[in-house]
This record gives sequence, structure tokens and C-alpha cells, in this order.
Amino acid sequence: MKLLIARPMTAAVEARAREEFPEVEIRGNTEVMSEAEMLRALAEFDAVVPTLGDLFSAEIFARAEQPRCKLLANFGVGYNHIDAEAARAAGVEVTNTPGAVTDATADVALTLMLMSARRASEGERLVRSGDWQGWHPTQLLGLHVTGKHVGIVGMGRIGQAIARRCHFGFGMQVSYMARSDKDLDFPAQRADSLIALAKAVDVVVIAVPGGAETRHLIDAEVLAAMRPHAHLINIARGEVVDEAALIAALQARRIGGAGLDVYEFEPAVPQALRELDNVTLLPHLGTATEEVRSNMGHMALDNVAAFKAGTVPPNRV
Repeated sequence: MKLLIARPMTAAVEARAREEFPEVEIRGNTEVMSEAEMLRALAEFDAVVPTLGDLFSAEIFARAEQPRCKLLANFGVGYNHIDAEAARAAGVEVTNTPGAVTDATADVALTLMLMSARRASEGERLVRSGDWQGWHPTQLLGLHVTGKHVGIVGMGRIGQAIARRCHFGFGMQVSYMARSDKDLDFPAQRADSLIALAKAVDVVVIAVPGGAETRHLIDAEVLAAMRPHAHLINIARGEVVDEAALIAALQARRIGGAGLDVYEFEPAVPQALRELDNVTLLPHLGTATEEVRSNMGHMALDNVAAFKAGTVPPNRV
């Protein structure tokens, strides 16, 4: 069986891949796959491990005609870059890596929340510039998050992990938006609407999947509803936020700040966003630890191994 892995992986994952799948090809390029590369992948390999940005669209599957590839074992829990319906119509199964990313992504959400609320990035830039004149009582006053009200948009595995950290770690009141009520091990109130949530809370954290249904879910109307001191945190997918509307809100100081790990057109980040001092910008670090990325890689390979053995992959989407 021929396997293509679309990005360099951790040493442990690459070693396992070469041992279990002798005909593996590990792409050395860290950029997203081009259309030509995706078409080759579908035509020449039995299974492919793609990841964020590898846009396996309906058009790609239509151009591939009768693909040799029968499995896209996505490296990551989000798979909005893969048209799963078009893949299945072409005879290609799609899997992902749920669970492996939950805690690491929740940790980064809290990192961004604290960095944004306490103006940590701004403070670090001040120290690095050499312009810091020393401590004084009104320097870089931020938002005290302990005991505040957090609103989680999306209450799946990651949303619940974030909410749990907020409640048990910082004594925060938790509200959330979801399609249905959740059975939780901590107190939380389901909001009547996204606008109502935005009006009520001190921090809005986005934890919904990407895709057409959630594109620009956070738009100018939602941002206008937020309280002037409130912060917006996005660890989900960049396109969930209308980036132009967010830039306008930050420029006008209509919200307290924002913390972003993802961007609408990443890796492109608008100059206007990069110039703002009231936004914390991270380079998609959500799962960036060796053990988590290895766990993700092993989960993807587990799906490939099941496919090779003729059994149902454990993480079909």
C-alpha cells in the first residue's frame, strides 16, 4: 500500500510510518499542497494524510475522476478543508483525529484570554523596545478575569474543556451557545442567542467547527453587541470571524481586545491587524506540543492501519 503524508511529522510518527508502511512518501514541504500535488496524491496513492489548508474540494475530486486513493486520514480534528461528501461520492473515506487536540487547544484559549486581558503582548513589546520606564500604579491596566463572565461559542469537547478551566481555575460564570443543552459537571447557562451572549459576557471564546455554516458567525453585529471592555478569543477557524469587521472594531476601540490563534486567510495576516496593539496574535499554536502532535500523527496512522487491514477506521467523519 502506498501512503502519502503531506507534511513533515514528529520523529516518532515518521519512524512508525516508515516501519508499518514501507511505501510511504513524506512530503518535505510545509506549505499547503498545490492542486497538482493533490491530484497526484489521489491518482498515485492508496491513502493520504493531509492537514489544514490542503483543499480537497469537490472540484479536485471531479478532476481526479477515478482516484486510486480510498482514504484521506486527516491530521487534525477540523476537516472543513475537505469536501467529505464529494470524497465519499468518489469512493474516498475521510477520517480525523478527535480527542487528541482537546486539552492543548483549550490551554491555548486560556493563554490568549490571559494575554489579551492582561495586555501581556503589549507589555512584552514595551520591555523589548527598551522604552519601559519602570513600574507605576496605572501602567498597562487590563481586565481581571477571575470571577468574570465567559461566553463559549460552541460547547463540544474543546468548548467544554475551555469552560471547565474558566470555572474551576478562575471562578468564572459560564454561558454558552450550542444547538442543544449540555449535561455538564459544572454550572453553565445556555444563552438564548449569540447576540444575547455577546451582550452579557466579559470574554467571548469561539470553539465551533469551521465550514460554510459558521463562516462569519462573528460579524459586525455580534462585535457591536459586545461590551466595551470585553475580549474576543478565537482558537477555532479563522473564517468564523469576519476579519475586516474585527479590525474595524479594534481600531475604533469598541471592544477591549482580541486574542487570535487562527486567521481568515492564513497564513496571510492583514497589516492593519498586525499594527494594532490591542490584539494578541499567535501562529496557530493550538496543538503545538511534541506529545500532542505525535498523538495526532499516531491517531491518523491508526486510521490508515485499520484501512490497510480492511477494517473500519476508528475515526470516520
